[in-house]
Amino acid sequence: MRAFRVAYDGRPFHGFQRQPDVPTVEDRIFEALAELGVAEGKPEGYAAAGRTDAGVSAVAQTVAFESPDWLTPAALNSELPGSIRAWASAEASAGFHATHDAAFREYVYHCYAPDADLARAERALDALCGTNDFHNLTTDDEGTVRELRGEVNRDGEYLVFRLHAGGFVRQMVRRVVSLVHAVAAGDAPMAKVERVLGPDTVEGPAGVAPAPAYPLVLMDVGYPELTFTVDEEAAASAREAFEALREERATGTRVTREVLLGLD
Repeated sequence: MRAFRVAYDGRPFHGFQRQPDVPTVEDRIFEALAELGVAEGKPEGYAAAGRTDAGVSAVAQTVAFESPDWLTPAALNSELPGSIRAWASAEASAGFHATHDAAFREYVYHCYAPDADLARAERALDALCGTNDFHNLTTDDEGTVRELRGEVNRDGEYLVFRLHAGGFVRQMVRRVVSLVHAVAAGDAPMAKVERVLGPDTVEGPAGVAPAPAYPLVLMDVGYPELTFTVDEEAAASAREAFEALREERATGTRVTREVLLGLD
């Protein structure tokens, strides 16, 4: 059994998990393994750390499965698109499960918030941290009690959230960000946090919609029993691929700004 760290730009994909008729990250991984002759479809023992939503990116998504010794991250990258790069691997014991054996997951969210007050954001997030029932901040109906740790800092026009938990229910990170931003921008009172964490269901206009998916990044997944080794060739390939993406997006931003200025 071997575990692989995988980074990807989630914006071109309809999420991580395999789906019919739409491109997903997992589809591309399975296609690469088929091209390499490792497995047709899902490999034996396969599991992933999490199912990121459409548009969500990752630094340390983790997949594990029975693989031949020659399958290094660099070998896997030879059949993956540049937007998906394996960059490290670890030997795992028989029966290891990338979902269930994860000790924690950490996400970073870049929230465009020039209108937000950092002190109010910190107070709102602090109220959400600890062990709480997040049933009003997810579409899931069960398993909604979680222990959340987090911090928020300002970086120019952005509030940058770093959220840490053993596991997150569906859309929890994006709804936490949405609620904190609403409070920080003065669009919701601090009392709304207490109401959302209360036992009553909060729906409709009084509820909390998820923040957009594309500013969210799965930064880390912790496995105390694993020691990951960086594949330097694969890591260099990943840096090159994501630098090219950064330059492309930066150029696109300049073009959009030029059009915007031309409309004045």
